Amino acid sequence: MVIRKNLKKKYALISVFDKKKLNYLCLNLIENNYSLISTGSTGDKIRSMGFKSIDISKITNFKEMFDGRVKTLNPLIYASLLYVRDNEKHKKQFLNLNVPKINIVVVNLYPFEKFSKIKNHNKIIEMIDIGGPSLLRAASKNYKFITPILDTSDYPALIENIKENNGETSIIFRKKMAYKVFKEISKYDKIIAKWINEN
Repeated sequence: MVIRKNLKKKYALISVFDKKKLNYLCLNLIENNYSLISTGSTGDKIRSMGFKSIDISKITNFKEMFDGRVKTLNPLIYASLLYVRDNEKHKKQFLNLNVPKINIVVVNLYPFEKFSKIKNHNKIIEMIDIGGPSLLRAASKNYKFITPILDTSDYPALIENIKENNGETSIIFRKKMAYKVFKEISKYDKIIAKWINEN
């Protein structure tokens, strides 16, 4: 479990299928005083590049299950993403949990549409992302305080915005990213629904 003094730190949660630009992202986040939290293969990749990253299971005290089908769906993570940070009651409840305060969520979704063109039904099913959209939706709902990032192409804009705002992001940028998240997840779900209906 992360010790309480770390609540004052800034954290970015990173869980990505597409690992291009990951070195750029981690380097710049760390240079701007963010600590990293990651999952499974993302954490392995981050550490292989020489960066420190806390495995999400160290925070939740819950190991990944069912070949990674369950890894981020945990109340402690969603407490960090969803508590209203200027609400004193929420703040008190959160502090009692003794978990990191996540400021940025970087997730890109399993490429379902790409895999839906193959003929292996089981592999296609495994490309229906559950945890990724859930993390992004939670962060986007709380965009007043948290920055959701869905697309690798937005990494440079994220870093630029952080540098322009003394290590934080602007509400305008967070709202823009939240809009993009809900728009893209809606498209993602429609593609899955269409495939299920046709197969």
